[in-house]
Amino acid sequence: MITIPTLSGEDPELKRQEIKKYFQETYKLYESLFNIVSDEKAYFQKADPLRHPIIFYYGHTATFFINKLKLAKIIDERIDSKLESIFAVGVDEMSWDDLNEKHYDWPTLEETQNYRDKVYDLVSELIDTLPLELPITWKSPWWVILMGIEHENIHVETSSVLIRQLPFSSVREDADWKECEEYGDAPENELLDVPAGTVMLGKNQNAQLFGWDNEYGTHQAKVPAFKAARYLVSNGEYLQFIQDDGYAKNEYWCSEGEEWKAFTKALHPLFWQLKESNYILRTLSREIPLPMNWPVEVNHLEAAAFCKWKSQKEGRDIVLPTEDEYIRLRDEAHVPSYLEWMKEGKTNANIALDKYASSAPVDRYEHGRFCDVVGNVWQWSRTPIYPFDGFKIHPVYDDFTVPTFDGKHNLINGGSWISCGNLATQKSRYGFRRHFYQHAGFRYAESSYEEKIMTNPYTTDSIISQYCHFSWGGNALGVENYPAACAKLSLEYMKDKAKVKAFDIGCAIGRSSFELARGFDEVIGVDFSARFIQEAEKLKQSGILRYVMPTEGELEEFHEVNLSSFNLEKEATKVNFWQADACNLKPIFKDFDLIFAGNLIDRLYDPKKFLDSLASRLNEKGMLILTSPYTWQEESTAKEKWIGGYKRDGENVTTLQGLEEILGKDFKLIDTRDVPFVIQETARKHQYTIAQMTVWEKR
Repeated sequence: MITIPTLSGEDPELKRQEIKKYFQETYKLYESLFNIVSDEKAYFQKADPLRHPIIFYYGHTATFFINKLKLAKIIDERIDSKLESIFAVGVDEMSWDDLNEKHYDWPTLEETQNYRDKVYDLVSELIDTLPLELPITWKSPWWVILMGIEHENIHVETSSVLIRQLPFSSVREDADWKECEEYGDAPENELLDVPAGTVMLGKNQNAQLFGWDNEYGTHQAKVPAFKAARYLVSNGEYLQFIQDDGYAKNEYWCSEGEEWKAFTKALHPLFWQLKESNYILRTLSREIPLPMNWPVEVNHLEAAAFCKWKSQKEGRDIVLPTEDEYIRLRDEAHVPSYLEWMKEGKTNANIALDKYASSAPVDRYEHGRFCDVVGNVWQWSRTPIYPFDGFKIHPVYDDFTVPTFDGKHNLINGGSWISCGNLATQKSRYGFRRHFYQHAGFRYAESSYEEKIMTNPYTTDSIISQYCHFSWGGNALGVENYPAACAKLSLEYMKDKAKVKAFDIGCAIGRSSFELARGFDEVIGVDFSARFIQEAEKLKQSGILRYVMPTEGELEEFHEVNLSSFNLEKEATKVNFWQADACNLKPIFKDFDLIFAGNLIDRLYDPKKFLDSLASRLNEKGMLILTSPYTWQEESTAKEKWIGGYKRDGENVTTLQGLEEILGKDFKLIDTRDVPFVIQETARKHQYTIAQMTVWEKR
């Protein structure tokens, strides 16, 4: 069992070796998982039609280390910018209605392995040489290394799900991944009392183990008494639902479940197969007769449908537990903490690959009166993931959790047989789309408890709100809305040119992208911040965006943006938003008639690299329009990377001069002009700035 290092200690050198061992064992564990894939061609096919081929996931975890280490300014150079672009983003589960087919020029398996080897060596050397102060905190460069290791642990689990979906002919058994061989009849499930009690969730900054952002903060609740199933729902118990035509009767399914069934044509859980009137189960590397006493693995929609069916059958309120109720159950069962497990050197649970590389019987591991309170399979809750009070975003990974605070991602609890590292700890919180498959099942409860969680529909993040107001607010101080003004000027410069496809780089909340769509057939908006893209996509999909702005002191004002009030509803259908690194854009972003980058170049870590990449993405005679107030800061851009605002050989070098030096070989400067903008902080505090717009035509 691979164990997590604590964040504190007396000897930094011992901690260094502990972290190195953790990194190397986790990295090699991930690679050993792919030994189960016997056919190299399988790396380049989609195990799931809504996901990338598995070659992406094999390269992605290594790329994550480099991208985060570079973002945190721990390393200066990339290993392979092309691979680090291809493997960068595109991991999160896609629903059936937001799938986007794009061509990727995937590297070979050998190239990907060579890249992984180089990352392994780089991170190992970094661990050997990086100064280490204890305890390790959020601000420590070591936190970023631990983040990379825990990210790898996540993909050990998610990639194993994809491998289970590969054709059986493409996998093989592996001695390092030994599966359980205990099968039998399903035990009779029963509801047991869980007494009322108070639960405390969340962790503070003094916690002993690494945590993701959503684990920090506080949540307290009084949970009334309820009943919970003694066992996880077994394959045998779930089979009764199927035999009663549960998948055919829509009265058991919510509207989202009906849509999912219509799309997938599902008649049973994903890993079941019907052969000659008998069900078999697909494990990682085997096909076996359906073990009736193993936990069923389903998505949230299937679990909820089962509960509704059972409610009708038994005439009682059978539901999935809330997160609060799960924690209350775990407290009542007196499940040891992760640190207690580590002290004993073993677990009484099928978790962290400590027992099997598969599920096991649901009555094998007892926790008080209940079984499998942790481990075996994750347990779906009816709670959408939400932020605790005091939630803060880690700046190096601002898109880990925030995109899941959308009411569409439900929490899973307890961990599975393959949950390693942070996933196996009692404080971990992971939310997945309800149609998504993990190694997840469920335990039902009899309860009428209504969980009180924060579901404010208004965006309250101060930075996001400020950008929302900057993008969509009125003409403050008599100055025209900046992104709208820039888009309007861009369209005027494009008056006599083709206007098929525009690229808005650094699109923030999307105002300039929507405005450019007034004149273009297609607009692609990209931004480094997933939080910005989330708000832009929310506006595109619903036509409405709500946010809060401070007015004075504790007073706030609520704002609502409606695309119809800007006459932009039709334009929204022509805009697509993507998260992307402007300094390392994917090759698929090409063939544009216009590239617009508003107030971007003086916030990039490598502006010259960004500028050098633009000509190849533009069509002949295409236009490049840049705006910036040229406020160079070392916290955004290392001084040696500035393209202006410094002295060279005793002479002033302006940013416009720097732009002409870099762009001159590929572009002709057409025009320059000043464009003012205003950023509102409170009702009576505004920041007035003048940006310079430069307009370039590709030679």
